Amino acid sequence: MLDKHIHEVIKKTTYKKLENGVWYAEIPGFVGVWSTDTSVEECRDELIDVLDEWLILKLKDNDPLPVVNVSIYKIKPFLAIV
Repeated sequence: MLDKHIHEVIKKTTYKKLENGVWYAEIPGFVGVWSTDTSVEECRDELIDVLDEWLILKLKDNDPLPVVNVSIYKIKPFLAIV
């Protein structure tokens, strides 16, 4: 379930190439979740690692998480067969 959440959140990433040629990535609404690297791909990979650790800490501390796309959590009704 955490992977689905990360996949949806990463879609919101903004990238910027800095003057020194390094790529910077951040996710709006996720304070403190950012990364830098020499390529967009490496920057994205690093951002996923940062987001993963950030989410684990938020969950561990019982902190609220930003709302992303709640439709990814489709709950199917449970039918008991007797």
